[in-house]
Amino acid sequence: MFKKILVANRGEIACRVIRACRELGIPSVAVYSRADEDSTHVRIADQAFCVGEATNTDSYLNLSNLLMAVEISGADAVHPGYGYFSENARFAEALESTLGVKFIGPPVKAIEAMGDKARAKQAAIASDCPVVPGSEGEVATEAEALKLAEDIGFPVLLKAVAGGGGRGIRRVDDPEDLSRQWKMAQAEAQASFGNGALIVERYVVEPRHVEVQILGDEHGNVIHLGERECSVQNLRHQKIIEEAPCGILTWEQRERIGSAAVRVAKSVGYANAGTVEFLLDADGHFYFLEMNTRLQVEHPVTEEVTGLDLVHLQIAIAAGEKLPLTQEQVRLNGHAIEARITAQDPDLDFAPCTGKITRWDTPGGRGVRLDTHVYAGFVISPFYDPMIAKLIVHAETREAAVAKLQTALHEFHVEGVQTNIPFLRRLVASPEYMSGDVDTGFVPRFLAPEEAVGV
Repeated sequence: MFKKILVANRGEIACRVIRACRELGIPSVAVYSRADEDSTHVRIADQAFCVGEATNTDSYLNLSNLLMAVEISGADAVHPGYGYFSENARFAEALESTLGVKFIGPPVKAIEAMGDKARAKQAAIASDCPVVPGSEGEVATEAEALKLAEDIGFPVLLKAVAGGGGRGIRRVDDPEDLSRQWKMAQAEAQASFGNGALIVERYVVEPRHVEVQILGDEHGNVIHLGERECSVQNLRHQKIIEEAPCGILTWEQRERIGSAAVRVAKSVGYANAGTVEFLLDADGHFYFLEMNTRLQVEHPVTEEVTGLDLVHLQIAIAAGEKLPLTQEQVRLNGHAIEARITAQDPDLDFAPCTGKITRWDTPGGRGVRLDTHVYAGFVISPFYDPMIAKLIVHAETREAAVAKLQTALHEFHVEGVQTNIPFLRRLVASPEYMSGDVDTGFVPRFLAPEEAVGV
């Protein structure tokens, strides 16, 4: 097992990993920016190193400073959390080849194969996994995109081959709008990921977004831990509420989609935790979307229904251990829901909000979990992601879990900075959400039902 683990991240995920290290008896190292000197992850780690000024590029994305912190700390492994360098092959390669430090994540080749949506789609095709009709690789020109769109039929989706988080994705409804959307998607992808390349796919109308959690070890074993329903997303395709399991899947569908995810992972020699994402259409057909080669924000709902600790498993796998269970031993118990608590204003297109938290009253009770890094007196700065907590509930049925989530949200009170909590209270009390009749167009319809017809 490792002697010391550096956590190359901030916020609630850094706290999550640091606590897992303590539970395993492994000393932890935090890194922080000047703006995060008083953050919880700095306080609870065994060591902490400042890696730069407030901005991400000066600190958490400063490769040389992070590598220096790893070397000075004496850590023999690094957990990247999610975001930042979690899917960066260059970072993983530098750790292992230059410093001899283990990257707690998949092999570099798997990151490279799945970090490019075009290559990932080709891997899915080779694995006999259904894919959305469209280009199998990067589309070189706008003219080529137009011809392809006319061949597969409008509406289509333009997608950046790199990155995630809903950036570089544009829906195109007709030929006249393609040129404008092409330029906008390219520009956003270039600004976000340093890569403006795009692929073109048919737009699946009113799909559900369903993802499968997979785990692989370094001995060739790969299993799945069931699926998560992630259809409740804002207008930028960023997830708001996630659930496990997906309420409409039959056991036969679950086995087919899980097996497809495992095949895709095996095809690139995958090890550690990862997520294979799919679109599920109204007829129950699923299509490969992409693979995230890291731990997901919504991993707690899988932990709640399986009883497994994914961070513990990540560390054990990276240390060379075999998976502790087979596919047949995986059990799903009850229903779990996660709501992302953010410092945002939903009435202003989810614009980020800043300020000092003056009141922080959190919910509790059986089956209620809160993953967070903030507290009363914490200052929400403009430099980082607006997510400030994850509220997770678990119950025997979806109906009971929804009721528990509603209660927890009504107990949750934050002052000093605006949050999405009032919006979430309304959202989870809506008949559409309570019935489970949701798709990726649910939130737009909820926000503006008249304007969202046909979304």
